[in-house]
Amino acid sequence: MQNESSDITASPHPYDTLQPDTILDAMEEAGFPVSGRLFALNSYENRVYQIGLDEGSPVIAKFYRPGRWSDAAIREEHEFTLDLQAADIPVVAPLALRNGDSLGRHGDFRFAVFPQRGGQAPDTSVTDTLYRLGQWLGQIHNLGATKTFAHRPGFDLIRGLEEHNALLINGGWIPDDLRPAWDSLIPDLIEGCQRRMEDAGDVNTLRIHGDCHAGNILCRDEAMLFVDLDDCRTGPAVQDMWLLLNGEANERGSQLGELLEGYETFRDFDRRERHLIEPLRCYRQIAHCAWLARRWEDPAFPRFFPWFAQPRFWSDQILSLREQLSALQEPALTLPGQF
Repeated sequence: MQNESSDITASPHPYDTLQPDTILDAMEEAGFPVSGRLFALNSYENRVYQIGLDEGSPVIAKFYRPGRWSDAAIREEHEFTLDLQAADIPVVAPLALRNGDSLGRHGDFRFAVFPQRGGQAPDTSVTDTLYRLGQWLGQIHNLGATKTFAHRPGFDLIRGLEEHNALLINGGWIPDDLRPAWDSLIPDLIEGCQRRMEDAGDVNTLRIHGDCHAGNILCRDEAMLFVDLDDCRTGPAVQDMWLLLNGEANERGSQLGELLEGYETFRDFDRRERHLIEPLRCYRQIAHCAWLARRWEDPAFPRFFPWFAQPRFWSDQILSLREQLSALQEPALTLPGQF
């Protein structure tokens, strides 16, 4: 797995100057005749707005967090998404701006504009839905395997766990009375992840969506749309699958089997990647804590995540990570018909 790059140094208050007039001016410069209607959508890492136009449907503008991605990394996101769209794979791709580019700049801000699309998250308890999701993921990965990313991160899972833990420790986020429990748990988790990764062996990596949970898929009138490739990266195929699995181990095994039945109509899947699911889950849990800590000086984060600074949050995290340690010690998910 490739290294995961850290954020470029940037202001902890990057959006202080992103005012409504700034947003509308940026859109006008990009060639969109705005009506003045502007509505902020739920987004914390970036800032995303529904913007009304003088004619036609509103559009969605995403203003990238300054300092997080380089221009080259954002362009790779756009290229991947546009290539998927050109291959008739259902994604929401950026629109061309007045200058023909998909990446705009206004002052300190880079932004992209997308068509507005409606829908709701898929019901992954329905087997046919999982089958169809698997079919589309197989096609996404077929295209993802045709090129490589040069500027976007991959997964160096163990190094990432160590760096995220160091950020939390050095920042004083773990309450003193919980530090002994936390400090004894993290090495065991890392060791458990290492063992499971050894069970998986060397697996292939490719360009993937990277954050393929149900909230990033829209369903409407039997159609599916994959949205928000902001976290697209190089990684194993199973990273785009495990976030769609829910319930007990036997339920998740059945769900994965249904996904793979659709997936393998288009692309083979290496069964050894099942061993990576629990390490990836562990990584996501600790990385989420580190993300909140890293963004805490952004005023939006204490407002929307006030519980993060409370001792109860950390005691709950320790309990959850102990459960995760147990999961790391269990066999990989069993697929239907597999013994």
